[in-house]
Amino acid sequence: MKFDINDVERTFEFEFVRATENAALHSMQWMGRGNKEAADEAACDAIKGVFDLVDISGEVVIGEGIKDNAPGIFLGDRLGRWGEGDPRFDIALDPIDGTSNISKGMPNSISVMAAALVPEGSKRSMVNIPSFYVEKLSYGARVARCIGNGLIAPVSLDDPFEHTLEQVAKALGKRLGELVVTVLDRPRNQVYTDAVRGAAASLRLIADGDITAAVAPSLHDSGIDLYVGRGGAPEGILTAAALKALGGDILVRMWPRDDEERTDLLKTVTPADLARVYRADDLVHGESALFCATGISDSPMLPGVKLIGKTAITHSILMRSRSRTVRYIRAVHDLEAKTIHLRSLRGEEHL
Repeated sequence: MKFDINDVERTFEFEFVRATENAALHSMQWMGRGNKEAADEAACDAIKGVFDLVDISGEVVIGEGIKDNAPGIFLGDRLGRWGEGDPRFDIALDPIDGTSNISKGMPNSISVMAAALVPEGSKRSMVNIPSFYVEKLSYGARVARCIGNGLIAPVSLDDPFEHTLEQVAKALGKRLGELVVTVLDRPRNQVYTDAVRGAAASLRLIADGDITAAVAPSLHDSGIDLYVGRGGAPEGILTAAALKALGGDILVRMWPRDDEERTDLLKTVTPADLARVYRADDLVHGESALFCATGISDSPMLPGVKLIGKTAITHSILMRSRSRTVRYIRAVHDLEAKTIHLRSLRGEEHL
């Protein structure tokens, strides 16, 4: 395949969307059936199957599976044909963000991927953060512009969260009571929940799937102003790829769960690394980054798969950081004709 060396991701961007679409369609059979591992395995099989036919050299630098103890696509796995001269991509993915949600038939599950072209002579275009959890704070383009123009002080993970809420409200021209803040509903995030309620701002708790929640403040129609919480590290890098295309930003810092994890981390990173606050440009380097996701069940980002007889309707989002283009893709699939390529079969299967 011939491609423009200066804009390679344009050549392959829809292959990534096709992968998340197929993952969503293939995992839908497990919606509400109480088996998140089987759903995740179905999504992984579909993603691998798509890239078995794509002429790229893709290496998974942000994978999944370990946290859920499930079959997955792991760090170091290869996607693509890996032919001579094929462009190199670093890939971050979560075949299903919100596996618990899909197993319970709940909202807020998506299939999501991000990729960045690795420039010739470079080792990596994405950062892999080694901690299990990270602190995250994400905000949209308007807040980012106010910070960049000096209209408000830069937000910080070290500031009292009440102060951060005041700064964001000022940037958005809102009263505190008009702010809408999303928090992952976990005991470790109670300090943020209490701060939002104490400020009389609107709180939106989510049970799972914090990629959609962290991207939401950068979407113009989400109704969410801020995301905060301690959650999975891989999800932070996926969010960063999306925010590079949307103009928002995210603050990320390693959050060891206990002294034992802190000691283990310090065997491979320095104290300065452990304390470092990463932003989107630190996590995903350069201009070449793309992000795509397909809804499985309804979320603030995307509607889920809708089944109508022998037809399935999917909704996907595709973003490119180089052009700041955001595409919403509604696809109608005839299930009597639709096939997907699965790694496990080395061939096509009807849905």
